[in-house]
Amino acid sequence: MHALVFVKQVPDASQVRVNYETGTLIREGVPAILNPFEAHAVEEAVRIREKFGGKVTVISMGPPQATEALKECLSMGADKAYLLSDRAFAGSDTLATSYALYEGARKIIELEGPVDLFFAGKQAIDGDTAQTGPGIATRFEIPLVTYLIKMDELNFEKKYAVATRLTEFGQETLKVPLPAFFTVEESLNELSHAPLPWLIRAAQTKIERLSSENVTLDREQCGLRHSPTKVKKAFTPEKRQRGETLTGSVVELIDKTSEILMPFLKKDL
Repeated sequence: MHALVFVKQVPDASQVRVNYETGTLIREGVPAILNPFEAHAVEEAVRIREKFGGKVTVISMGPPQATEALKECLSMGADKAYLLSDRAFAGSDTLATSYALYEGARKIIELEGPVDLFFAGKQAIDGDTAQTGPGIATRFEIPLVTYLIKMDELNFEKKYAVATRLTEFGQETLKVPLPAFFTVEESLNELSHAPLPWLIRAAQTKIERLSSENVTLDREQCGLRHSPTKVKKAFTPEKRQRGETLTGSVVELIDKTSEILMPFLKKDL
């Protein structure tokens, strides 16, 4: 069993700032963390490895400081970590990002062997698009299960998985052939405390570097310049005023509500 987990280092959402001219996030001076949804993806991959054997590899695309997030993944039990980092990726939208990560994953498969399970968080908290994982799965042309909340069954001999996902109408259980791609919800599992040997190994394990020098990349599909989607405008929403609470008898409440709504009703008429 080989699981490959796509992770992202994101700015702490409570301290995020926006460059209103470019519509991009200002990361300088903002504490960075491992995307919470990806933490649960790593946790699930490690649990599967502990049950079935095999290995867990993690990959992240980002600047050199993203190694901190990868180190955290290693401390959670991942076996190997790769950082895909190149100036050519700066400003990439989700389409360009999914392309770069796809090519990085292909390189990992070349180095580490075939992958049975691909994992990612359902979305990154700095963009909330939920597009990158599905974009990678589409490029691999493999089954995609989004919003995973339970891995019901795994059979690596017969190469299938049974998984339950959230939908806007409730839950859905699917049987999919392997390899498959899963984007996960935080409710999938509870994060474990890292044992001391894993913490020591994380500190000692080298983060492998990938870039345009050792990964086959089409630069015409990378970076801000070649991203088909652009942020037209970024702004802080106006703070909503707290609603008024009406008290009194039923008759009094009807009268008060009528007084409030009457100007709007006359306007429509």
